[in-house]
Amino acid sequence: MSSCITRLFEGSRNRAAANHGSLRTGIQLHCQALIHGFETHLFVGTTLISMYGECGSVYFAKKVFDQMREPNVVAWNAVITACFRCGDVKGARKMFDMMPFKNSTSSNVMLAGYAKAGEMELARKVFWEMKVKDDVSWSTMIVGLAHNGFFDEAFAYFRELRMIGLRPNEVSLTGVLSGCAQVGASEFGKILHGFIEKSGFNWITTVNNALVDMYARCGNVGMARLVFRSMLHKSVVSWTSMIEGLAMHGYAEEAIQVFHEMEGCGIRPDWITFVSLLYACSHAGLIEQGCNYFSRMKDVYDIDPTVEHYGCMVDLYGRAGYLQKAYDFVCQMPITPNAIIWRTLLGACGIHGNVELAEQVKPRLFDLEPYDSSDNVLLSNIYAVAGKWKDVATVRRSMTDQKIKKTPGWSMIEVDRTLYRFVAGEKTNKTTAEAYEKLKEIIKRLRLEGGYVPEVASVLHDVDEEEKEDSVSKHSEKLAVAFGISRLCKGRVIRIVKNLRICRDCHTVMKLISKVYGLKLVVRDRSRFHSFDDGACSCKDYW
Repeated sequence: MSSCITRLFEGSRNRAAANHGSLRTGIQLHCQALIHGFETHLFVGTTLISMYGECGSVYFAKKVFDQMREPNVVAWNAVITACFRCGDVKGARKMFDMMPFKNSTSSNVMLAGYAKAGEMELARKVFWEMKVKDDVSWSTMIVGLAHNGFFDEAFAYFRELRMIGLRPNEVSLTGVLSGCAQVGASEFGKILHGFIEKSGFNWITTVNNALVDMYARCGNVGMARLVFRSMLHKSVVSWTSMIEGLAMHGYAEEAIQVFHEMEGCGIRPDWITFVSLLYACSHAGLIEQGCNYFSRMKDVYDIDPTVEHYGCMVDLYGRAGYLQKAYDFVCQMPITPNAIIWRTLLGACGIHGNVELAEQVKPRLFDLEPYDSSDNVLLSNIYAVAGKWKDVATVRRSMTDQKIKKTPGWSMIEVDRTLYRFVAGEKTNKTTAEAYEKLKEIIKRLRLEGGYVPEVASVLHDVDEEEKEDSVSKHSEKLAVAFGISRLCKGRVIRIVKNLRICRDCHTVMKLISKVYGLKLVVRDRSRFHSFDDGACSCKDYW
């Protein structure tokens, strides 16, 4: 095989991405292989399978595989991976069962695929059927369990791994820490940190980066700072993780200070660093600084703005109330605004109650993503707050006609290394019953001692006040906090992870709870952290 074709296919695999443009490029490369008669060559065939898998085309991946004369175990693994990448879990299993020869690598591919697909029961079955389990097998299971929220089980596997004499590797540790960060499992993260310190992994930069990210995303920015400052070697990822962590928690000035410190150390920021920096400015209302960094990114570091940077700028103007400026900025962008850009602007309209601009944004957004439930709900709430109930009814009716269902709000809290998930309006069980009972007690006390009055402006107008108050009182973050107060020891910080943006009423309740009960609460919602202490929030009511 010519070295030219070899280099061509190595490059194509590394650059492939799941979008139409790269698939078209991939097909062109496939044609080149056909012309030169290389399609049936093991290396080229396997590379094509992987490429099609990364491009999201399992059909072409299987077609190439079927034309291979004698596929080896690497080719079989490649087609199984392609099936998983494209969401064809049953197809992956079918190919695995058809394999004439299997090795531990093949089983590990199945383990990883099932774990990423959230099919942990199937992953467990494959794991326990394996005759030989290497450190990759154990690490894959631990990471998979952690990412899917089975932290007690992940910890049990972690203990057993050590008991049989195997040692977790750098990849498994960063993977599990990433899982902890994803769902806010700080207690399990702390246990891992202890192991890392005792086992000598604390000198590895990637592991420390994962620790910084985990602590920041679990709401413990103090520990994130401590790990970051103790690092002997800091990469651009280290600095960016710290800037991002501070930005998420509302410490914009400190994030900017760390950025300047990074520059002073001679570390060149990348495009992700600037996303984090602009995010910090937008969530603190630092318009002048944000505009300055947006300009410096290109002028000083020759980094072309991406849609993420433009989104931060729209958010910067929108949150500060400069809605027309935000709209003009979008219209003048040199790249086509995507749904996220228009959604950011619609969110700003919601914050500031600008119905007219919201109606200008609506068709642009709905043309791109007409079936997104959150956009419809946000528009409905904008109309409700403005008292435009006919428009509310129109949006709701449209959602019903198009069978668009509202995304259920959920919140999670970790208690004794177990994650509890609360969903608004879910069927009552023992756990939720305990939360509801405690919440009633809390709301009563907040009314008496904190002067709490529910904010019900966006609740449907055709129900009475008592029903409106009952509706907002059942939001998932209130239930999670109530459960935390019921179960956690006094003096512990209550940490909540929520999938949606916290509403104004819940934000008020959290502030009052921190004051009346003398507690510290940390809520991570869809876009940032809110740290409540003594009746105030770290966002300074700017979110």
